[in-house]
Amino acid sequence: MIVVLIVIGVIALIAIFLVVAYNGMVRARNKVDEAWSGIDVQLKRRHDLIPNLVETVKGYATHEKEVFEAVTKARSQAIQAQQQGPAQAGAAENVLTGALGRLFAVAEAYPQLRAQEGFTELQRELANTEDQISAARRIYNGNVQAYNTKIQVFPNNLMAGQFGFTAREFFEIEDPADREPVRVSFS
Repeated sequence: MIVVLIVIGVIALIAIFLVVAYNGMVRARNKVDEAWSGIDVQLKRRHDLIPNLVETVKGYATHEKEVFEAVTKARSQAIQAQQQGPAQAGAAENVLTGALGRLFAVAEAYPQLRAQEGFTELQRELANTEDQISAARRIYNGNVQAYNTKIQVFPNNLMAGQFGFTAREFFEIEDPADREPVRVSFS
C-alpha cells in the first residue's frame, strides 16, 4: 500500500512539474508575441508618417523623383515584410532607413523646407517613432532571449519540441551602418 502511494505521489509530482513547465513556456511565448505586436504598432506608425513626409518634401524638391520612388517602394516592402517575421522585417526596415536617409539628404538642400512648421513637426514625430521602435525592439529581443532560454534548458527542452515550442528569431539590424538612428535634425 505504501509503495502504491509513493508511486502515485511521484506521478503527481511529475504531472505538476509538466503543467508548471508547459504553462511557463506558454507565458514566455505569449510575451514574445505581445512584444512583437509592440514593434508592429511602432512600425505601422512609422510607415504612416512616411507618405506625409514624402509629400511635404515633394512640394519643394519636385525633381528628386527617384528618391521619392525609392522611399515609397521601401515602405511598401517593409509593410509586406512585417507579416513574414522578424528577420525579413528587420531587413526591409534597414532598406527603408536607407531610403529615408536619402530623403533627408535631399531635404537638407532646401532651407525653406527645413523652416516649414509641418516639416519640422513630421521630423519630431519620426524621431519619436524611431525611439519607440528602438525601445520596442529591446523589449522584444529581451522576451525572445528569455523564451529561447526557457525552451532550451533541461528538462524543458525534453518536452518543448513535442508541444510545438520552437526558438524565435531576434529582431536584428544586419548592416552596422543601419544601427545609427535616422537623422532628422536640419538646424
